[in-house]
Amino acid sequence: MKIRILILVLNLLPFVVFSQKTIVPGSREINMSYLKTGKSLYTVYYVKDTSWVKQGSMTYDISFSNNQLNLFYKYTEKSNAWTTLRTSVADAKTLKSISYKSEGAKSKLDLNFGETITGNYYSKKDKKDKKLNLRPKGLYIDFNLAEHMFTTLPLDVGYKAIIPEFYYDNNSDTLISSYLIKEVKSYVFNSPRTGKHDTWLATVLEQSTGAIYNYVIDKKDRRLWQREMSMGKGMWEICVNEEIDYQPIKSQFNKEQAIQQITKGNSVIIGRAFAKSNSGKRLGGLVNTSKKQFAPKGTEITLFPNSAYYEEWISVNKKIKKQGKMPEVPLDPKFGACVKKAKVYDDEGHFEFADLMPGTYVVMASFDFTNSYNYSYVSGYTNYYNYWGYTGSSTNYGSARQSYRDKANIEKQVTIDKDGEKKEVSLKDN
Repeated sequence: MKIRILILVLNLLPFVVFSQKTIVPGSREINMSYLKTGKSLYTVYYVKDTSWVKQGSMTYDISFSNNQLNLFYKYTEKSNAWTTLRTSVADAKTLKSISYKSEGAKSKLDLNFGETITGNYYSKKDKKDKKLNLRPKGLYIDFNLAEHMFTTLPLDVGYKAIIPEFYYDNNSDTLISSYLIKEVKSYVFNSPRTGKHDTWLATVLEQSTGAIYNYVIDKKDRRLWQREMSMGKGMWEICVNEEIDYQPIKSQFNKEQAIQQITKGNSVIIGRAFAKSNSGKRLGGLVNTSKKQFAPKGTEITLFPNSAYYEEWISVNKKIKKQGKMPEVPLDPKFGACVKKAKVYDDEGHFEFADLMPGTYVVMASFDFTNSYNYSYVSGYTNYYNYWGYTGSSTNYGSARQSYRDKANIEKQVTIDKDGEKKEVSLKDN
């Protein structure tokens, strides 16, 4: 009886496996509305135990045009010694492949899809072309699209499916490999920038090699947060989404307006940068007595237009720093083009800016300086005696001057009210 049951199970096993959903172009399981246009950046690590070693970075760029999906992939090795480029074009509704191009350190590949796949393989080592005429059996998903295709599926606890993927390898006759979504379960992904996210953790098996992949996919927006690939002997390749679209600042930075403001006007700002003008800084109860400490000649002074964007950037980072849970938000990459620089041109901290339009500006300086203070100390005691012996003593004091190094970090807002105005400012560290 047990033998009969075992035989029945073995006979049913292929049916159980192949009765699962097979995802091919045009499948109802694919919801293309989940795919969003734009770029995404991933850092690639080799991970074993607690050791994370950066290997490089990869970017995806998705766009739609003429009813076609275009996916561009770029992998850059950590030292920028070499790159791999891939471009896939597919039908925007069905994901049926139209063309594929790739170039790496060793080869170039160009494919056009139809009933027969035609194209060319070029070996950079041999400097030879190989004309291709391929006839894979059955329908398939371009492997370069597969990872993003996973994000379009109706993932849920217990969801399973088979995905036949096409991949050309010049050293193999195998054109299609089956990938099995073995398990889907809920998972909480913790982003260092945006905190915790409810995700699906989908485990995928490459049936021909036994390789395991884990995909962390957001439940709400279907962002691919992380991909993990088993490499054997406890080593994993892990690709982590860097959230280059992360921007908690709602105000938009206007580069064109900012550049115009610092180049198209007739107003000037002139001033002096200095620190500790009898500021009363106390060190151990002793008062700083130094006069003005001017910014040294050559000190760089920075000026840029104040804006709602900059004010919000300051506010957001102040909150982040206070919480201490996430990295601070960097400035918009275009911000640097709208900063004006000047240098202190004498020994009394003088600087000047010209060509400014009316508006409010932020002026900044940072420099080291030497300060000094006076202090007193006990130099000894004088004892007093009379005929009968000791009668008392007095303390003798000395005085000295001590120097110390300090740093001034100065930021001040300056407003120009009308074109042609000459504004004088004191950039003082209070």
